[in-house]
Amino acid sequence: MLQGKRILLVEDEAIIAMMLEDMVVKLEGIAIGPATNVQSGMDMARMEDFDAAVLDVNLGDGTSIEIADLLTERHIPFILATGYDATTQNTHKAPILQKPYMMRDLELALSQIFCRIKTN
Repeated sequence: MLQGKRILLVEDEAIIAMMLEDMVVKLEGIAIGPATNVQSGMDMARMEDFDAAVLDVNLGDGTSIEIADLLTERHIPFILATGYDATTQNTHKAPILQKPYMMRDLELALSQIFCRIKTN
């Protein structure tokens, strides 16, 4: 489904990050990261070359909203992943991936953002 698309992963929970990386690979994508905090997420968002991102909303040292702002400036689509209600923090109108999620949920969310690109 992802056929070589590079996906930045920002996730501070090690088990979830490994699961997410595995899902991206099984969907034939290339996982970039994971970044595990706001600073490493910002650094990767600035320096790495990727097609889309999955951002955990709540990181141990803050939120990924600053990373989302940078991705918006760079015109790179992203998904917000959260175990909480993220509607108040979703000022970018990004697709929400509600934790816990399965590979099919990730696939649908990524399909949604890549379809947006094709129609714009």
